[in-house]
Amino acid sequence: MCIITLFGSIFEYSIDMIQTVVKRDGRVVGFNEEKIMAAIRKAMLHTERGEDATMIRRITDYISCQGDEQMTVEQIQDMVELELMKSPRKEVAKKYIAYRDKRSIARKAKTRDIFLEIIETKSNDVTRENANMNADTPAGMMMKFASESTKPFVDDYLLLPEVKEAIRLNYLHVHDKDYYPTKSLTCVQHPLDKILQNGFNAGHGESRPAKRIETASMLGCISLETAQNEMHGGQAIPAFDFYLAPFVRRSFIEEIKLLEQLNGQDYKHLYEVRIDDYLQKKLGELQGEARIVQHAINRTVNRVHQSMEAFIHNMNTIHSRGGNQVVFSSINYGTDTSSEGRCVIRELLLTTYNGVGSGVTAIFPIQIWKKKRGVSYLPEDRNYDLYLLACKVSARRFFPNFLNLDATFNRHEDWDADDPRRFEHEVATMGCRTRVFENRFGRKTSIGRGNLSFSTLNLVRIALECINIEKEKERIDCFYRKLEQLLELTALQLHRRFEFQKTAAPKQFPLLMSVLWEGCEQLKGENTIEKVMDQGTLGVGFIGLAEALVALTGKHHGEDDEAQRLGLEIVTYMRDKVNEFAEKYRHNYSVLATPAEGLSGRFTRRDQKDFGLIKGITDKEYYTNSNHIPVYYPCSAHHKAKIEAPYHDLTRGGHIFYVEIDGDATHNPQAIMTVVDMMDKHNMGYVSVNHNRNRCLACGYENAASQMTECPRCGSADIDRLQRITGYLVGTTDRWNSAKLAELNDRVIHE
Repeated sequence: MCIITLFGSIFEYSIDMIQTVVKRDGRVVGFNEEKIMAAIRKAMLHTERGEDATMIRRITDYISCQGDEQMTVEQIQDMVELELMKSPRKEVAKKYIAYRDKRSIARKAKTRDIFLEIIETKSNDVTRENANMNADTPAGMMMKFASESTKPFVDDYLLLPEVKEAIRLNYLHVHDKDYYPTKSLTCVQHPLDKILQNGFNAGHGESRPAKRIETASMLGCISLETAQNEMHGGQAIPAFDFYLAPFVRRSFIEEIKLLEQLNGQDYKHLYEVRIDDYLQKKLGELQGEARIVQHAINRTVNRVHQSMEAFIHNMNTIHSRGGNQVVFSSINYGTDTSSEGRCVIRELLLTTYNGVGSGVTAIFPIQIWKKKRGVSYLPEDRNYDLYLLACKVSARRFFPNFLNLDATFNRHEDWDADDPRRFEHEVATMGCRTRVFENRFGRKTSIGRGNLSFSTLNLVRIALECINIEKEKERIDCFYRKLEQLLELTALQLHRRFEFQKTAAPKQFPLLMSVLWEGCEQLKGENTIEKVMDQGTLGVGFIGLAEALVALTGKHHGEDDEAQRLGLEIVTYMRDKVNEFAEKYRHNYSVLATPAEGLSGRFTRRDQKDFGLIKGITDKEYYTNSNHIPVYYPCSAHHKAKIEAPYHDLTRGGHIFYVEIDGDATHNPQAIMTVVDMMDKHNMGYVSVNHNRNRCLACGYENAASQMTECPRCGSADIDRLQRITGYLVGTTDRWNSAKLAELNDRVIHE
């Protein structure tokens, strides 16, 4: 029972007093009436009549008794405001209201400042968070406005208080938080054959099945573009060569039919003639049917080449999002040994080598060569000639990267060289590094599957909190205790996001959930996508292993064997815990070697503020991505491979090994082959090679000189370096954030 007297009236209440308060950041704390009293007192002291302790006590008691057991800060303040307006001290109410307004404006000031920076097209870490997006365009600005407006909503209504606290304290980053309310998924490997054979309807018109190579190529573009608008991550085609190969033969048959009409002859028996390779040759002295077949081959190869040109051109010009943002696209290929599949691969590589437009290196799609012993790697392999061409193209154009199907963790027990659909048992990757293969709830494959969402742990922060513990064992034990707590919280956060995502309706993803996602045929008549959600993966990422090791042992894993031992122990521990979470929550959890772009500097800035500049840890603008050796540490490519390779098996959510080589790689494809050999030797999953490539931003001219200050074609001094940022290329470093620019400038050559 609560009995109080307020302004001459007696009030009696039998309800409970306020027990807890929900703060603006979502945290629930115990009710503290002193805060009400302090706020009223402060308003009174700004009036001529000053403080009235009795009145303060009465209003506070009244609100304490009248309120619900749990109330928000805003609800309590509304009550205070109302009671002050009822009181004889109206001037106090005015001061209190003015103070609330002032505080509200102050809370909004940060958002206002961010919006002004977007409006004024300032170059900073907000507008340059994504190097592949132009935030200066009207559509790009709208994307940034939406992004920055949505994040506070997620904080207030979708995240657990302890998750918000972990983010606030710089332990955790939830990727694509602005997309959280949309329930969208991250990425998917497109089963393109479904679309090519059956067509599709994505809500606005429909597409018929493909009949020829040109249509197949275009449908591949449309599939990637349409899905990109339904998802917040990247899009990939897992077996580009296998999917397009049938349409090479169909196009060949079309050419034979044209010759039938032209010559008035019946060539039906040539429709399925054996063709060892689709190679253009001069007709010369060829006679009879040999001439007919070769003429049709020549025409077919030309059509395939033009289709590959169109595919690459479209993937670099079709905008799928605001900000002139093209599709984050990847294609995997290299293991189709049919003459038609080889034709697709060859013409794609030749097109890539020549460049787009005036010879410019294509930014997308990220191309990935699937290296397989007995198929596409050894001199006696059927596709060895195309492997050599792939290395030549990579030496000039950065792509393709190389995916190792022979790595122990990338092998599939059902793979059979004689199986025409063996590509279903071949791992495929997103170009940035995301890997999906193992599956607790269905077939082991990459096709029709992708990542649902992922979050990244700041290993450096945890290590820094243990740095002053004198004994190394106690220091490391402290690190593991904190790491375990953060892993538990991250798994819970991902689980809750999964539970939210699964409530999405299939109609929210017209293409993804009608054609592309594994098992989507089960969703007919369903109100949600819950039945098929578990085909995806949840990624537990990490950043800054190198700096964390320096904090714990004094050295990073690239320079010390004991540090390497501890590094492997830490990531193994993470892998084991993630496997436990998979059993506990019944999800496909995996450890991801995070490809951090804006996050790399964001984590660092906060830790610098709290811990100061510590050599080898916080003295750079960025933390080292995932398990890599620091970019500034001088070492050979072989040493780098030896150190980083063991982490690939542990990070099955995705990983990458890269090497920086010096000089003009254009005439040195052997350098690329050497790196691929390292991949084979050290059991690595995915590798890429960085090298020098200058680009004139005025006319697109490129060369590989050590320095180019003036364009030899147009004379412009607007020269930039074409570089890889987190697995993908970026057309200009002008859009890189400051942390990544600092990292770029620190990169050293791996001899």
